[in-house]
Amino acid sequence: MDIKSNIEEKGKKAREGARRLASLSTAVKNLALMEMADAIEAGAEGLKRENQKDIKAGEVQSLSSALIDRLTLNDKRISEMAQGLREVAALPDPVGEVTRMWKRPNGMQVGKIRVPIGVIGIIYESRPNVTADSAGLCIKSGNGVFLRGGSEAINSNKAIAEILIDAGSKAGLPEGAITMVDIVDREAVMTMLRLDNYIDLIIPRGGEELIRTVSANSTIPVIKHYKGICHTYVDEDADVSMAQDICFNAKVQRPGTCNAMETMLVHKGIADKVLPALIERLRKEGVELRVCSRTHLIDSTLRLAAEEDWNTEYLALILNIKIVDDMDEALRHIETYGSQHSEAIVTNNHKRAMQFLSEVDAAAVFVNASTRLHDGGQFGLGAEIGISTTRIHARGPMGLEELTSMKFIVLGDGQVRE
Repeated sequence: MDIKSNIEEKGKKAREGARRLASLSTAVKNLALMEMADAIEAGAEGLKRENQKDIKAGEVQSLSSALIDRLTLNDKRISEMAQGLREVAALPDPVGEVTRMWKRPNGMQVGKIRVPIGVIGIIYESRPNVTADSAGLCIKSGNGVFLRGGSEAINSNKAIAEILIDAGSKAGLPEGAITMVDIVDREAVMTMLRLDNYIDLIIPRGGEELIRTVSANSTIPVIKHYKGICHTYVDEDADVSMAQDICFNAKVQRPGTCNAMETMLVHKGIADKVLPALIERLRKEGVELRVCSRTHLIDSTLRLAAEEDWNTEYLALILNIKIVDDMDEALRHIETYGSQHSEAIVTNNHKRAMQFLSEVDAAAVFVNASTRLHDGGQFGLGAEIGISTTRIHARGPMGLEELTSMKFIVLGDGQVRE
């Protein structure tokens, strides 16, 4: 069977699986998720073996340390995958929720009810955990999931998907509810992006190049974010110790993620208190600093930032630092270079905190907290399927509710239109 026919056949099965999945009870879906979680943990050693194949291949291909980190499955991350499935099972089922009901003058009752979107296609790079996270959220929200991971994680993704499909089937999930495309050829992606008769929504997860390619070629609606150029603004009324801890965490805790800070903005009135100790702390962690001329006066050994640096998502231990005159300058910088993903302010000034929340345009805006917290699990949504910076349908972490649509229901007793 050629690639196009293979993908189309998978699409048909996914559509049928989604149709049957949509009517499954919450109890069956939860049982499947719990069985899938247990199976992931039971299969940990096999998953690590398959993952090692991908890591070795990545090293041969000279993938960056950040990409190798995203690719790696260890005991902790496997346990987190299983725990994510259990957390989703414990969340309320959004399917069938009546969000509003009202009565018309003619006695007719009109309401809105949550329903599954249908089949959701996930195209993703590097992170094998996306396979489990996406499957769990789609199953709980009644959606079929059509998975196509990157070639760099093909062995890991196949192994995880096989475990999930087997465990889910035994628990009562229909065939096609979870569909994995194991063809690494680019034609598979191009075919998938045109299956608008089988797939209802595409969610790409990966680098900007992948997301732009998907958006440019898809005949299916796409929910996305292009990149995560995230800022933290340290206000003149910030607590110095808090600001240092938040900025350190936002850059160092896991730099290869879309919610890691790429630029730190510091008010001129507090820069001398915040920066020297923080610069030294960042250096010890191997962070390369690229700074404005004002910061260079504090430490002349630092590299001066070029214009292109302010507009770069590093996904690595590289950080820009800029000293600003006031919050208005910080806001202008964020508006110019931000990607509407995650932005933070550190301040004890309530008025400026509220102004920042009001004026900054991003999917998530933080006061006195790290941008690394922009995550479905951290927000209490369970494992997320991705973070959206689009404004239509969903913005921010996409959890269960964001994976449903609405339909109107009408209850009458003989009403007709006159």
